[in-house]
Amino acid sequence: MKRSVIRITGIATAALLLGSGLAACSSGDGGGGGSETLRVTLVNHVWTDIIKEKIPEFEKESGIKVEVAQFGEDQLSDQYNVKLNAGSDEIDVMMYRPLQEGKLFAKNGYMADLSDRVSENADWDWADYQEGPVNSTTYDGNVVGVPIITEQEVLYYRKDLLEAAGLEVPKTMDDLLAAAEQIKNENPGVAGFVARTGKSAAVTQFSSFLFSYGGDFIDKDGKASVNTPEAKEAYATYGKLIHDFGPDNVSTDMSWSEAMAIFTQGGAAFYTEADSLYKNATDPANSKVSDTVGFAPIPAGPDGSKAYNVPSWALGVNEASGNQDNAWKFIEWATSQDMTLEIQKAGVPGARTSVWDDPEGISTYPADLAEAIAISTKNGIGHDRPLVIKVPEAREIVGEPIVVAITGGDSDAAADAANKAFQALLDDENK
Repeated sequence: MKRSVIRITGIATAALLLGSGLAACSSGDGGGGGSETLRVTLVNHVWTDIIKEKIPEFEKESGIKVEVAQFGEDQLSDQYNVKLNAGSDEIDVMMYRPLQEGKLFAKNGYMADLSDRVSENADWDWADYQEGPVNSTTYDGNVVGVPIITEQEVLYYRKDLLEAAGLEVPKTMDDLLAAAEQIKNENPGVAGFVARTGKSAAVTQFSSFLFSYGGDFIDKDGKASVNTPEAKEAYATYGKLIHDFGPDNVSTDMSWSEAMAIFTQGGAAFYTEADSLYKNATDPANSKVSDTVGFAPIPAGPDGSKAYNVPSWALGVNEASGNQDNAWKFIEWATSQDMTLEIQKAGVPGARTSVWDDPEGISTYPADLAEAIAISTKNGIGHDRPLVIKVPEAREIVGEPIVVAITGGDSDAAADAANKAFQALLDDENK
């Protein structure tokens, strides 16, 4: 896909969603000596589509011209690798993935410290942001990004199959195992459970199992911890659900799209996945089970129900930018309470507590999904993969025991081997 640069000029539209901080922006003030043209780099996403439509309002009110460069995820990474490594000032505002490249960008000094800026406008209200996403956009105590899109893992399930089996919605992992076994036994051709199985792809969804069993990828001392008793039990449970009660002849390379297809075509009773994908299951055009899909929190393990609550995307400011004041004005506007509410109503989950507490903010969501998300955001953990620089390599390592468990192998031994390899990666990064 060719690089797309979008020039957006001032179209007179209602300023309903303008952030409170814009009132202080004088037309053409350039942001403390910065350029009057702001360069914003965004990824292809529904959030981006909505913001692009609203930008003329920002331009009209602030007097700042905005140029948007928009890319697919791979192209975006290529752009950042080239320009940020070169110290280029051609990017002012940057949309980035806190859990994928956030630590690398912050450690390399690519991202401006926003700590003072997020606290200076009480009306904008940094305290309104959920703890998990905030932790993932903070590095060494400094705020380097503002979360704009969140995801939580929830349990998708078939109401009709539970009703026929006389079962309640599983509240614990033991309940889930028992229900998956019963439904598979009573419904030939229907799996009790399905989820991602690919070594790397499954890591994010496995993480909620890990947290609920009381484990994590890295312990409080910064050491690898994927071979603790808690982690081993989590690996075994995730693997057993798919190996014993999953689809027949299940592959070990499924990402969300393959697992979702099995669920939406009526092939499974339970499915754990990101809430952001729920419309795939509830849209009658895509789902044969749309009228019977239910949602619930991740079943509780020994440490409770602890799903991930993560920022999949955030906005940051390029440290090399000479236009940081205007960059912050844009972020403040794009992440205001009103704008976040508007975008969430369009189906993009936000990171502000207020939009989830607002009945209007959940008006477009199934009621049981909104309830499950509320629990996940309250108890959620702010990461769904190891928080390291070499994220792809780490996911391959900690994902290996998942595949071993799914295929019926010795997942305890695999966890021991993975822990050794993961610790070596951590040691290498800390040199």
